[in-house]
Amino acid sequence: MKKIAFAVATLVSMSVFAQKAVHIYKKDGTKVEYQVADLDSIVFVKADTEPVNPVNPTDPVEQGEGTTSGEVVTKGDVAISKSAGWFESGYVEWTPVSGATGYNVYYKATDVNSYTKADAMLVRNYGSYFRADVVGLPAGSYDIKVVAVKGNAESGAASVAQIKTKAYSRQGFAFAPNSVTGGKGIGAYNDNGSLKSGAVVLYLTEKNKKTVTMDVVTSTKGTTTACTGISAILKAMQKGLENRPVCIRIIGKVTIDGINESGDTNNLLLKASNESSPIQNITIEGIGNDATCYGWGIRGLRTRSIEVRNLGLMLWGDDGLAFETANYNIWIHHNDIFYGAEGSDADQVKGDGSMDLKNDSKYMTISYNHFFDSGKMSLCGMKSETGPNYISYDHNWFDHSDSRHPRIRTMSVHVWNNYYDGVSKYGVGVTYGASAFVEANYFRNCDKPMLSSKQGTDALGDGSFSGENGGIIKSYNNVFAEKSGKFSYITYQTNKTSFDAYEAASRNEQVPSSIKTVAGGTPYDNFDTNNSLMYTYKADDPANVPAIVTANAGRLDGGDLKWKFNNSTDDASYSINTQLKNAINGYTSKLVSVLGE
Repeated sequence: MKKIAFAVATLVSMSVFAQKAVHIYKKDGTKVEYQVADLDSIVFVKADTEPVNPVNPTDPVEQGEGTTSGEVVTKGDVAISKSAGWFESGYVEWTPVSGATGYNVYYKATDVNSYTKADAMLVRNYGSYFRADVVGLPAGSYDIKVVAVKGNAESGAASVAQIKTKAYSRQGFAFAPNSVTGGKGIGAYNDNGSLKSGAVVLYLTEKNKKTVTMDVVTSTKGTTTACTGISAILKAMQKGLENRPVCIRIIGKVTIDGINESGDTNNLLLKASNESSPIQNITIEGIGNDATCYGWGIRGLRTRSIEVRNLGLMLWGDDGLAFETANYNIWIHHNDIFYGAEGSDADQVKGDGSMDLKNDSKYMTISYNHFFDSGKMSLCGMKSETGPNYISYDHNWFDHSDSRHPRIRTMSVHVWNNYYDGVSKYGVGVTYGASAFVEANYFRNCDKPMLSSKQGTDALGDGSFSGENGGIIKSYNNVFAEKSGKFSYITYQTNKTSFDAYEAASRNEQVPSSIKTVAGGTPYDNFDTNNSLMYTYKADDPANVPAIVTANAGRLDGGDLKWKFNNSTDDASYSINTQLKNAINGYTSKLVSVLGE
């Protein structure tokens, strides 16, 4: 990391400064600001000399590894070892301070004077280091300060300046202007990344999942019921009378006991008793890079404005993420989805569906998720839908997974800028009159990138993809790389009788209504060229998709359980990866304690 150095060695006492701040201007014209009240002294050193701690000259000033910009300033014996900004959040790590009984963490926008104290539940002990993640930070520049506490007094501090946070990509059908909620502020957060006014924040850990409390509104008169345990809280919310936004922040590895007592034995359940009073404006998010739903998933029924982000899901029962029965404006993004628990059927060795969206669930965005060898990635639609129920999938990493990316019935679905990385069975599949616009994706070693039931590539084999009537795929600007000898992609332009997809010459080309499925005789609905339906988006060049997706999909820093597949053996295999399964079965959290508990 670049350090600021000056030619003259001296030490300047802060008493000589009468102003509130010190501005340092670099040669490139950028400015670094430090509040005088936060500094003891400034050290000017020779250009070839490492900076030193002005309070204890034998201790080096640590530069935060992974910082987006800025410098670490140390006062006392707190040493920041790592810091960085991410999507609407920033974090710091530091080494334990001898004799410290705790730590206070403060944050502020770089261009303001006053700090805000972070919730103590965000400060965690990992044994060899401590860490704090500050969430709900709109895109911008922030300073984070760590202060050691000895006894009842603060003693020693370090701060890192100008950590840069980025905005989440808010695109897709969840944000469509004519969707049910208008796509404004999905979950507990505003569209700028800040918490909504009046939001209730619940921290959920392995230790407190049965003791966390909330007074839930349970009557039309505003009467509240005191609830203890996350299951009791969610069960009380089923009446649909709690209108405050709720942010459930998961910390560390949380197992299923105590999670699954509100009406679903396999999942944390978000459910409203009736559609006229939905459960709504809820965000379930992981804190840091190690928040893990271990042995359970998340299920939604009759919900509105729900966000699920930055979570690892392992060994879930039934489906990993299941939104079924009248869910509107759902945003699922930046999650790591691993194997589920083995089911009873032969096709459930990796778990059942990683993500099921069905039964009139509509206006949903599935983006920047990392799917590790999913057996059945996503079922999208059943036969009971009353309309097209618009869904979008973008910038997801289908990492050596098998099928259903997604498998679409009835719905109109936009599949764009996803990375199909060694997919062993098929990519996108359509049946039962579905329409899919498959745009600017990168298919690497995917023998069957697109299928429609009973026609094209599916009809050349035994028709095992589906026995249902077909759907229509409009394909545009996709990349097919590292194709094997088994690759098959039949366009309408090459076979007007039986085809996999209509290959469009431009993004806005409409599919003629005369083109229909072989089985069922249904046309493409051209939803993607209807300005009253489509959202604003900008597709990346498909050649850049692998780099963009692998750098950004999944949890913060790629999560704490990283896995790299062997393309030579895993591309074509749809068997379970025994080594990965063993790693998941043996997964343990490195979290020692949460300071706020």
